[in-house]
Amino acid sequence: MTQTYNLLILPGDGIGPEVMGQVVRVIDWFRDNRGLDFRVEQDLVGGAAYDAHGKPLSDETMARAQAADAVLLGAVGGPKYDVLDFSVKPERGLLRLRKEMDLFANLRPAQCFDALADFSSLKPEIVAGLDILIVRELTSGVYFGEPRGIHADDNNPENEGGRVGINTQRYTSGEIRRVARSAFELARRRGNKVCSMEKANVMESGILWREEVQWVHDNEYPDVELSHMYADNGAMQLVRNPRQFDVIVTDNLFGDILSDAAAMLTGSLGMLPSASLGAVMANGRPKALYEPVHGSAPDIAGQGKANPIACILSFAMALRYSFDQGQAADDLEAAVQRVLAKGVRTADLMGPEGGTPVSTAGMGDEILAELSAGA
Repeated sequence: MTQTYNLLILPGDGIGPEVMGQVVRVIDWFRDNRGLDFRVEQDLVGGAAYDAHGKPLSDETMARAQAADAVLLGAVGGPKYDVLDFSVKPERGLLRLRKEMDLFANLRPAQCFDALADFSSLKPEIVAGLDILIVRELTSGVYFGEPRGIHADDNNPENEGGRVGINTQRYTSGEIRRVARSAFELARRRGNKVCSMEKANVMESGILWREEVQWVHDNEYPDVELSHMYADNGAMQLVRNPRQFDVIVTDNLFGDILSDAAAMLTGSLGMLPSASLGAVMANGRPKALYEPVHGSAPDIAGQGKANPIACILSFAMALRYSFDQGQAADDLEAAVQRVLAKGVRTADLMGPEGGTPVSTAGMGDEILAELSAGA
Protein backbone atom coordinates (compact mmCIF):
# COMPACT_ATOMS: atom_id res chain seq x y z
CA MET A 1 0.00 0.00 0.00
CA THR A 2 1.33 3.45 -0.93
CA GLN A 3 2.15 5.66 2.04
CA THR A 4 0.74 9.16 2.18
CA TYR A 5 3.13 11.89 3.34
CA ASN A 6 1.49 14.95 4.89
CA LEU A 7 3.54 18.06 4.19
CA LEU A 8 2.75 21.59 5.39
CA ILE A 9 4.32 24.33 3.27
CA LEU A 10 4.82 27.81 4.75
CA PRO A 11 6.36 30.02 2.02
CA GLY A 12 6.63 33.09 4.25
CA ASP A 13 7.97 36.44 3.09
CA GLY A 14 10.34 38.02 0.58
CA ILE A 15 11.80 35.42 -1.75
CA GLY A 16 10.15 32.63 0.26
CA PRO A 17 7.18 32.19 -2.11
CA GLU A 18 9.46 32.25 -5.18
CA VAL A 19 11.87 29.56 -4.01
CA MET A 20 9.05 27.51 -2.53
CA GLY A 21 7.29 27.58 -5.88
CA GLN A 22 10.19 25.61 -7.34
CA VAL A 23 10.02 23.11 -4.48
CA VAL A 24 6.34 22.52 -5.24
CA ARG A 25 7.34 21.68 -8.82
CA VAL A 26 9.88 19.14 -7.50
CA ILE A 27 7.26 17.63 -5.18
CA ASP A 28 4.89 17.27 -8.13
CA TRP A 29 7.66 15.58 -10.14
CA PHE A 30 8.21 12.94 -7.46
CA ARG A 31 4.46 12.39 -7.18
CA ASP A 32 4.08 11.97 -10.94
CA ASN A 33 7.29 10.04 -11.68
CA ARG A 34 8.03 8.08 -8.50
CA GLY A 35 4.54 7.54 -7.14
CA LEU A 36 5.28 9.29 -3.83
CA ASP A 37 1.93 10.31 -2.40
CA PHE A 38 2.35 13.80 -0.95
CA ARG A 39 -0.66 15.50 0.59
CA VAL A 40 0.36 19.16 0.59
CA GLU A 41 -1.22 22.04 2.51
CA GLN A 42 -0.05 25.65 2.30
CA ASP A 43 -0.45 28.30 4.98
CA LEU A 44 0.98 31.59 6.23
CA VAL A 45 3.86 32.42 8.56
CA GLY A 46 5.86 35.53 9.42
CA GLY A 47 4.92 38.88 7.93
CA ALA A 48 2.39 37.29 5.59
CA ALA A 49 0.57 35.82 8.58
CA TYR A 50 0.73 39.13 10.42
CA ASP A 51 -0.83 40.91 7.46
CA ALA A 52 -3.67 38.39 7.41
CA HIS A 53 -4.19 37.65 11.10
CA GLY A 54 -2.34 40.27 13.14
CA LYS A 55 0.07 37.64 14.46
CA PRO A 56 3.11 35.90 12.86
CA LEU A 57 1.60 32.43 13.30
CA SER A 58 -2.05 31.63 13.88
CA ASP A 59 -3.18 28.93 16.30
CA GLU A 60 -4.79 27.10 13.37
CA THR A 61 -1.49 27.02 11.47
CA MET A 62 0.33 25.84 14.58
CA ALA A 63 -2.14 22.97 14.89
CA ARG A 64 -1.57 22.03 11.24
CA ALA A 65 2.19 22.01 11.86
CA GLN A 66 1.78 19.69 14.83
CA ALA A 67 -0.29 17.28 12.73
CA ALA A 68 1.98 17.27 9.66
CA ASP A 69 4.64 14.68 8.94
CA ALA A 70 6.96 17.56 8.07
CA VAL A 71 6.87 21.34 7.73
CA LEU A 72 8.75 23.12 4.93
CA LEU A 73 9.35 26.85 5.47
CA GLY A 74 10.68 29.46 3.05
CA ALA A 75 11.81 32.62 4.85
CA VAL A 76 10.36 35.25 7.16
CA GLY A 77 10.83 38.97 7.75
CA GLY A 78 11.41 42.20 5.90
CA PRO A 79 11.97 45.90 6.57
CA LYS A 80 8.26 46.75 6.49
CA TYR A 81 7.88 44.78 9.73
CA ASP A 82 10.76 46.39 11.60
CA VAL A 83 8.38 48.82 13.33
CA LEU A 84 6.31 46.03 14.89
CA ASP A 85 6.47 45.18 18.56
CA PHE A 86 8.97 42.42 19.31
CA SER A 87 6.16 40.03 20.29
CA VAL A 88 4.64 40.06 16.79
CA LYS A 89 7.70 40.36 14.58
CA PRO A 90 7.77 37.79 11.74
CA GLU A 91 10.62 35.83 13.35
CA ARG A 92 8.42 35.05 16.35
CA GLY A 93 6.36 32.76 14.12
CA LEU A 94 9.41 30.65 13.32
CA LEU A 95 10.47 30.60 16.97
CA ARG A 96 7.00 29.47 18.02
CA LEU A 97 7.15 26.58 15.58
CA ARG A 98 10.51 25.47 16.97
CA LYS A 99 9.41 25.84 20.58
CA GLU A 100 5.97 24.22 20.47
CA MET A 101 7.11 21.38 18.20
CA ASP A 102 10.05 20.90 20.62
CA LEU A 103 12.59 20.75 17.81
CA PHE A 104 15.74 20.12 19.79
CA ALA A 105 18.20 18.99 17.08
CA ASN A 106 19.17 21.43 14.33
CA LEU A 107 20.90 19.82 11.33
CA ARG A 108 23.11 22.05 9.21
CA PRO A 109 24.92 20.24 6.39
CA ALA A 110 27.95 21.89 4.83
CA GLN A 111 28.50 20.31 1.44
CA CYS A 112 30.77 21.80 -1.19
CA PHE A 113 29.68 20.88 -4.70
CA ASP A 114 32.69 20.38 -6.96
CA ALA A 115 31.49 23.01 -9.41
CA LEU A 116 31.43 25.63 -6.63
CA ALA A 117 34.74 24.89 -4.93
CA ASP A 118 36.16 28.20 -6.20
CA PHE A 119 33.37 30.10 -4.43
CA SER A 120 34.55 29.00 -1.00
CA SER A 121 36.50 31.37 1.21
CA LEU A 122 39.12 28.60 1.46
CA LYS A 123 41.38 27.11 -1.21
CA PRO A 124 39.57 24.64 -3.48
CA GLU A 125 41.85 21.79 -2.50
CA ILE A 126 40.79 22.25 1.14
CA VAL A 127 37.04 22.13 0.52
CA ALA A 128 36.69 19.93 -2.58
CA GLY A 129 34.44 17.00 -1.69
CA LEU A 130 33.47 18.50 1.67
CA ASP A 131 30.39 16.87 3.23
CA ILE A 132 29.91 17.45 6.95
CA LEU A 133 26.85 17.73 9.17
CA ILE A 134 26.62 19.94 12.26
CA VAL A 135 24.02 18.88 14.82
CA ARG A 136 23.22 21.80 17.12
CA GLU A 137 21.15 21.52 20.30
CA LEU A 138 18.37 24.04 19.71
CA THR A 139 16.12 24.43 22.75
CA SER A 140 18.37 24.92 25.77
CA GLY A 141 21.76 26.35 26.74
CA VAL A 142 22.72 29.97 27.20
CA TYR A 143 19.96 31.31 24.94
CA PHE A 144 17.25 29.99 27.25
CA GLY A 145 18.88 29.60 30.67
CA GLU A 146 17.69 31.51 33.74
CA PRO A 147 18.51 33.88 35.36
CA ARG A 148 19.02 36.30 32.50
CA GLY A 149 18.68 40.02 31.86
CA ILE A 150 20.30 43.39 32.40
CA HIS A 151 20.18 44.59 36.01
CA ALA A 152 21.38 47.46 38.15
CA ASP A 153 24.66 46.82 39.93
CA ASP A 154 24.64 49.88 42.20
CA ASN A 155 26.34 48.16 45.11
CA ASN A 156 29.57 47.65 43.16
CA PRO A 157 31.51 50.92 43.21
CA GLU A 158 34.06 49.57 40.72
CA ASN A 159 31.38 49.01 38.05
CA GLU A 160 31.41 52.12 35.89
CA GLY A 161 27.95 52.50 34.38
CA GLY A 162 26.29 50.56 37.19
CA ARG A 163 24.74 47.68 35.19
CA VAL A 164 25.36 43.96 34.77
CA GLY A 165 24.24 41.65 31.95
CA ILE A 166 23.50 38.03 32.85
CA ASN A 167 22.95 34.91 30.73
CA THR A 168 23.04 31.43 32.16
CA GLN A 169 24.47 28.39 30.40
CA ARG A 170 22.34 25.48 31.60
CA TYR A 171 21.97 21.91 30.39
CA THR A 172 20.43 18.78 31.84
CA SER A 173 21.60 15.23 31.23
CA GLY A 174 18.41 14.46 29.34
CA GLU A 175 18.79 17.43 26.98
CA ILE A 176 22.34 16.40 26.13
CA ARG A 177 21.56 12.72 25.71
CA ARG A 178 18.68 13.23 23.29
CA VAL A 179 20.67 15.45 20.90
CA ALA A 180 23.64 13.08 21.18
CA ARG A 181 21.39 10.20 20.12
CA SER A 182 20.31 12.20 17.08
CA ALA A 183 23.94 12.75 16.12
CA PHE A 184 24.87 9.09 16.50
CA GLU A 185 21.84 7.95 14.51
CA LEU A 186 22.73 10.35 11.70
CA ALA A 187 26.36 9.24 11.74
CA ARG A 188 25.28 5.65 11.19
CA ARG A 189 23.77 6.78 7.86
CA ARG A 190 26.95 8.61 6.87
CA GLY A 191 30.62 8.09 7.74
CA ASN A 192 29.92 6.65 11.24
CA LYS A 193 31.99 9.33 13.01
CA VAL A 194 30.88 11.89 15.60
CA CYS A 195 32.98 14.71 17.02
CA SER A 196 31.47 16.34 20.12
CA MET A 197 32.53 19.94 20.77
CA GLU A 198 32.30 21.88 24.05
CA LYS A 199 34.53 23.81 26.49
CA ALA A 200 35.04 21.24 29.21
CA ASN A 201 38.32 22.90 30.11
CA VAL A 202 36.62 26.03 31.50
CA MET A 203 32.87 25.31 31.84
CA GLU A 204 31.06 22.87 34.11
CA SER A 205 28.31 22.58 31.53
CA GLY A 206 31.01 21.48 29.11
CA ILE A 207 32.17 18.78 31.52
CA LEU A 208 28.60 17.51 31.81
CA TRP A 209 28.20 17.66 28.02
CA ARG A 210 31.33 15.56 27.45
CA GLU A 211 30.41 13.01 30.11
CA GLU A 212 26.85 12.54 28.88
CA VAL A 213 27.80 12.25 25.19
CA GLN A 214 30.39 9.66 26.20
CA TRP A 215 27.75 7.78 28.25
CA VAL A 216 25.36 7.63 25.27
CA HIS A 217 28.20 6.38 23.08
CA ASP A 218 29.41 3.71 25.50
CA ASN A 219 25.96 2.39 26.36
CA GLU A 220 24.02 2.77 23.10
CA TYR A 221 26.30 3.48 20.12
CA PRO A 222 29.67 1.79 20.69
CA ASP A 223 29.89 1.03 16.94
CA VAL A 224 30.15 4.75 16.09
CA GLU A 225 33.57 6.40 16.32
CA LEU A 226 33.46 9.23 18.89
CA SER A 227 35.97 12.00 19.52
CA HIS A 228 35.85 15.11 21.70
CA MET A 229 37.22 18.54 20.88
CA TYR A 230 37.18 21.95 22.53
CA ALA A 231 34.91 24.24 20.50
CA ASP A 232 37.58 26.89 19.90
CA ASN A 233 39.90 24.25 18.46
CA GLY A 234 36.95 22.96 16.47
CA ALA A 235 36.53 26.38 14.87
CA MET A 236 40.20 26.39 13.93
CA GLN A 237 40.01 22.85 12.53
CA LEU A 238 36.97 23.76 10.42
CA VAL A 239 39.05 26.24 8.47
CA ARG A 240 42.26 24.19 8.62
CA ASN A 241 41.06 20.73 7.60
CA PRO A 242 37.24 20.53 7.46
CA ARG A 243 37.16 17.17 5.70
CA GLN A 244 38.39 15.44 8.87
CA PHE A 245 34.81 15.71 10.22
CA ASP A 246 31.67 13.74 9.48
CA VAL A 247 29.06 14.67 12.13
CA ILE A 248 29.73 17.40 14.69
CA VAL A 249 27.43 17.63 17.73
CA THR A 250 27.54 20.68 19.95
CA ASP A 251 25.47 22.97 22.15
CA ASN A 252 23.23 25.86 21.17
CA LEU A 253 25.78 28.70 21.38
CA PHE A 254 28.74 26.90 19.83
CA GLY A 255 26.48 25.33 17.20
CA ASP A 256 25.23 28.76 16.20
CA ILE A 257 28.78 29.99 15.65
CA LEU A 258 30.31 26.85 14.13
CA SER A 259 27.48 26.25 11.64
CA ASP A 260 27.78 29.80 10.31
CA ALA A 261 31.54 29.37 9.97
CA ALA A 262 30.99 26.11 8.11
CA ALA A 263 28.47 27.82 5.84
CA MET A 264 31.20 29.96 4.31
CA LEU A 265 33.17 26.86 3.35
CA THR A 266 30.53 26.11 0.73
CA GLY A 267 30.53 29.48 -1.03
CA SER A 268 26.92 30.70 -0.93
CA LEU A 269 24.08 30.85 1.58
CA GLY A 270 21.81 30.15 -1.37
CA MET A 271 23.07 26.56 -1.32
CA LEU A 272 22.50 25.68 2.33
CA PRO A 273 19.51 23.69 3.64
CA SER A 274 18.71 22.88 7.25
CA ALA A 275 16.45 20.69 9.34
CA SER A 276 15.19 20.91 12.90
CA LEU A 277 14.06 17.60 14.37
CA GLY A 278 12.16 16.67 17.52
CA ALA A 279 10.85 13.57 19.20
CA VAL A 280 9.59 10.62 17.18
CA MET A 281 5.80 10.65 16.72
CA ALA A 282 3.43 7.68 16.89
CA ASN A 283 3.88 7.08 13.15
CA GLY A 284 7.63 6.62 13.62
CA ARG A 285 8.57 9.95 12.03
CA PRO A 286 10.20 12.79 13.96
CA LYS A 287 8.61 16.17 14.41
CA ALA A 288 10.41 18.12 11.70
CA LEU A 289 10.84 21.58 10.20
CA TYR A 290 12.94 22.10 7.07
CA GLU A 291 14.12 25.50 5.87
CA PRO A 292 16.89 27.11 3.83
CA VAL A 293 19.55 28.95 5.82
CA HIS A 294 19.22 32.14 3.78
CA GLY A 295 16.91 34.98 4.76
CA SER A 296 13.98 36.59 2.99
CA ALA A 297 16.19 38.86 0.80
CA PRO A 298 13.47 41.50 0.31
CA ASP A 299 15.78 43.55 -1.95
CA ILE A 300 15.44 40.95 -4.73
CA ALA A 301 11.96 39.61 -3.96
CA GLY A 302 9.71 39.31 -7.00
CA GLN A 303 12.57 39.74 -9.49
CA GLY A 304 13.25 36.08 -10.31
CA LYS A 305 16.84 36.38 -9.05
CA ALA A 306 16.61 34.16 -5.98
CA ASN A 307 18.47 30.87 -5.85
CA PRO A 308 15.97 28.06 -5.03
CA ILE A 309 18.62 25.38 -4.44
CA ALA A 310 18.80 25.72 -0.64
CA CYS A 311 15.03 25.31 -0.39
CA ILE A 312 15.06 22.38 -2.83
CA LEU A 313 17.85 20.72 -0.85
CA SER A 314 15.82 21.27 2.33
CA PHE A 315 13.11 19.17 0.69
CA ALA A 316 15.79 16.56 -0.07
CA MET A 317 16.50 16.46 3.67
CA ALA A 318 12.79 15.91 4.28
CA LEU A 319 12.81 13.02 1.83
CA ARG A 320 15.71 11.46 3.74
CA TYR A 321 14.89 12.14 7.39
CA SER A 322 11.08 12.38 7.52
CA PHE A 323 9.91 10.13 4.68
CA ASP A 324 12.70 7.51 4.63
CA GLN A 325 13.16 8.06 0.90
CA GLY A 326 16.94 8.07 0.83
CA GLN A 327 17.22 7.12 -2.84
CA ALA A 328 14.90 9.94 -3.86
CA ALA A 329 16.99 12.37 -1.78
CA ASP A 330 20.19 11.11 -3.42
CA ASP A 331 18.67 11.52 -6.88
CA LEU A 332 17.56 15.08 -6.17
CA GLU A 333 20.95 16.07 -4.80
CA ALA A 334 22.66 14.44 -7.78
CA ALA A 335 20.43 16.42 -10.16
CA VAL A 336 21.49 19.66 -8.45
CA GLN A 337 25.12 18.59 -8.74
CA ARG A 338 24.80 17.94 -12.48
CA VAL A 339 23.09 21.29 -13.10
CA LEU A 340 25.90 23.13 -11.34
CA ALA A 341 28.53 21.09 -13.19
CA LYS A 342 27.03 22.36 -16.47
CA GLY A 343 27.73 25.92 -15.37
CA VAL A 344 24.10 26.90 -14.81
CA ARG A 345 24.01 29.75 -12.33
CA THR A 346 21.59 32.06 -10.54
CA ALA A 347 22.91 35.55 -9.84
CA ASP A 348 24.49 34.67 -6.48
CA LEU A 349 26.60 31.96 -8.13
CA MET A 350 27.97 34.01 -11.02
CA GLY A 351 31.73 34.20 -10.45
CA PRO A 352 34.61 35.59 -12.49
CA GLU A 353 34.43 32.67 -14.90
CA GLY A 354 30.78 33.38 -15.63
CA GLY A 355 28.33 30.65 -16.48
CA THR A 356 24.88 30.29 -17.95
CA PRO A 357 22.63 32.75 -16.08
CA VAL A 358 19.13 31.58 -15.20
CA SER A 359 16.20 32.92 -13.22
CA THR A 360 14.66 31.28 -10.17
CA ALA A 361 12.23 29.38 -12.38
CA GLY A 362 15.01 28.65 -14.87
CA MET A 363 17.01 26.88 -12.18
CA GLY A 364 13.89 24.87 -11.36
CA ASP A 365 13.56 23.95 -15.04
CA GLU A 366 17.16 22.72 -15.15
CA ILE A 367 16.85 20.60 -12.01
CA LEU A 368 13.62 19.01 -13.20
CA ALA A 369 15.22 18.25 -16.56
CA GLU A 370 18.12 16.51 -14.83
CA LEU A 371 15.74 14.54 -12.63
CA SER A 372 13.90 13.35 -15.71
CA ALA A 373 17.15 12.53 -17.53
CA GLY A 374 18.31 10.43 -14.58
CA ALA A 375 14.96 8.74 -14.05
